[in-house]
Amino acid sequence: MFLDTFKHSAKIIDTHCHLDDESYYDDLHELLLACKTNNIEKMIIPGADIKDLSRAVELCQRYDELYFAVGVHPYHCKDYDEKLLRFYINHEKCVAVGECGLDYFRLKADDVDEKKLQKEVFLAQISLAKEFKKPLIIHAREANEDVYQILSSHASSLYGGVLHCFNASPLLLNLKDNGFYFGIGGVLTFKNAKALLEILPKIPRDKLLLETDAPYLSPEPFRGTRNTPINTHLVADKMATLLNLDRNELINICTKNANTLFFQEVV
Repeated sequence: MFLDTFKHSAKIIDTHCHLDDESYYDDLHELLLACKTNNIEKMIIPGADIKDLSRAVELCQRYDELYFAVGVHPYHCKDYDEKLLRFYINHEKCVAVGECGLDYFRLKADDVDEKKLQKEVFLAQISLAKEFKKPLIIHAREANEDVYQILSSHASSLYGGVLHCFNASPLLLNLKDNGFYFGIGGVLTFKNAKALLEILPKIPRDKLLLETDAPYLSPEPFRGTRNTPINTHLVADKMATLLNLDRNELINICTKNANTLFFQEVV
């Protein structure tokens, strides 16, 4: 059962939610009805595991409010299949390339081969985004310097993008001048989010996006439970308070930003 606590809110776009995840197999239809009641207007399913891409496409064909990106998460870089990404990239519901990027969190310091492979797959997806004039959805974890170097060197020929689950890196914040947006999710509500709390006011308001990363990273007070796009409202509440904005004003800003980045040719 989903509540309709936010039915009088401004309309929200969840720019990053893995609704193709198996945790939604049993109740996705009910969840999407609840999202509509709670004014979640659109939701973007990023690419992560290549094996889930066909399901994401099928869902987007079934539900008007769903859109997808073609991409491979750095954890799955060994399964990169550019032929499959190319097969779907011109689909009318495909709005981006990613989530792609670098993630050194699980790697040993001397794991040179894995880092090399991640970079090669990242660069391949950057090339794909350039070719098909799509924005990028970027994943960066414990790899800020390499991500910044790669993105800044290609920025002039990219069509923008978002730093998903922005990790409060001052270095990556510099990409604000290169057409990049910053995805803010449930982490903003965590007690240990001091760095993100401090850097949030430094992000230009016209570069802020709302996201959940559902089913992961549920905001407080639901941390540790399955996340859903409805929880973008809790992130919006926290962000509006920190930026001293009316919550509907904050939501309208983020929704306008999402439409600018992802939906120029869709809306």
